[in-house]
Amino acid sequence: MYKHIYNKLCALIITGLFIFLFPTSTAYVFAHEAQPGKQPFQSGERLTFQIKWSFIPAGRVVLEASRDTINNQDAHHFILTVKTSPVIDIFYKFRERVDSFTDMKINKSLLYKKLQSHQHPRDIVVTFNWQTNKVQYSNFGTAIDPIDLKPGTLDPLAALYYIRKHITNSDIELKRPITDGKKIVQGSVRYIGKETISVNGRDYDTIKLEPEMKDVKGVFEKSKHAKMYIWLTDDDRKLLVKLKSKVVVGSFIAELVEDRENQNLAPEQPTQILEPAD
Repeated sequence: MYKHIYNKLCALIITGLFIFLFPTSTAYVFAHEAQPGKQPFQSGERLTFQIKWSFIPAGRVVLEASRDTINNQDAHHFILTVKTSPVIDIFYKFRERVDSFTDMKINKSLLYKKLQSHQHPRDIVVTFNWQTNKVQYSNFGTAIDPIDLKPGTLDPLAALYYIRKHITNSDIELKRPITDGKKIVQGSVRYIGKETISVNGRDYDTIKLEPEMKDVKGVFEKSKHAKMYIWLTDDDRKLLVKLKSKVVVGSFIAELVEDRENQNLAPEQPTQILEPAD
């Protein structure tokens, strides 16, 4: 029983911070173009979140943003790492690293990688070939048939940074085609309103958003009236400070515990994209 709950919890940690959660609809809509103004995140930003399942410390998630080069093209490099807490490790030890590479405008993904270490390890690589408009998924080097890309398709982690760059303080709904390499779906997030919240003893003026939960599979599918909300700071950074959801296995909250912004980090080594298999 506990293993089942912790398994679901780890899935929530990952999918919750990915925001869009892969609804089953295959339609897609272009969101508005980027708004003028300061970039909401800079190279070197590192955000640490504590995850709580009910009142139990369940783990930590770290989000990092940096610059990289893909095939001689400047790119954003986003990293998400997940580590369950020592208490959860006793029942279900989970480690994951996700790497997302996009163009500098975050209009399309270039490469997506996921490395998991637990009972069912994964070494996933998703390559985006915008010359042929194909996306290729492989796990431990075993590839499946490539699928067609839709213009402006993002991977799940890139979607979070797309929201931070494009969301405005108005009653709008952002929509974007999203893929994990296996299928392309429509992601959607809706503006709810402004709210002042307290996180770890600090008050934040925020905008509250609600991801679309209709037809979402997995644990959310089994949770009647499941809801998820995220809070971004109401300023130029649009900093993610809180995420909250309630599902059939209980409620969970992710709260910001550390914010490091450093724009002077050394650039990483250039990364090359593998071409999709024929």
